[in-house]
Amino acid sequence: MARKTKNKKEEKKVAESKSKDLKPEEGSVKTTESKEKNEETSVPKKTVEEELQEKLDAANDKYIRLYSEFDNYRRRTIKERLELSKTASVDVIVDLLPVLDDFERAIKSSEESTDCEAVKEGVKLIYNKMKSGLEKKGLKPIEAIGSDFDTDFHEAITQIPAPSEKEKGKVIDEIERGYLLNDKVIRFSKVVIGQ
Repeated sequence: MARKTKNKKEEKKVAESKSKDLKPEEGSVKTTESKEKNEETSVPKKTVEEELQEKLDAANDKYIRLYSEFDNYRRRTIKERLELSKTASVDVIVDLLPVLDDFERAIKSSEESTDCEAVKEGVKLIYNKMKSGLEKKGLKPIEAIGSDFDTDFHEAITQIPAPSEKEKGKVIDEIERGYLLNDKVIRFSKVVIGQ
């Protein structure tokens, strides 16, 4: 046992002397290496889950921003449409105001006038003025009498026996005139068809 104790004491002395005999460069290398190891352990590396979570958070943030921008755009366009629909008929109404003025003058003059022909002529002038103003805006009447019955333009009210073979399937009479606005039907012609 005494031998084992001596061996242990000797080993300790040898180890201490070796550590004292170290060169300063070796010691500095070891301390630098240990500092690097300490720094690596002090700043934890991101795990794959954390990186994926960051990417997911960034994508969600981008999605939320895009969604809010789109929602703002949608609201703005709805507001603009409402404002446009409120003011869309302004041009037509402005063009019809002179016709309204003419009707007021015609009513006033018809109360004082005894000449029926002058009143008729005044009403025709007002009618032509209104018709030309609406035609400038793209309104066209649908010509129906004598044409073939077409469900794209005509609405059949009734059918009557055709006076001749040529008039079968054609429009005999027009009850109410139809109109096109910029080549789109806004009111169908109500017609009587020959059978």
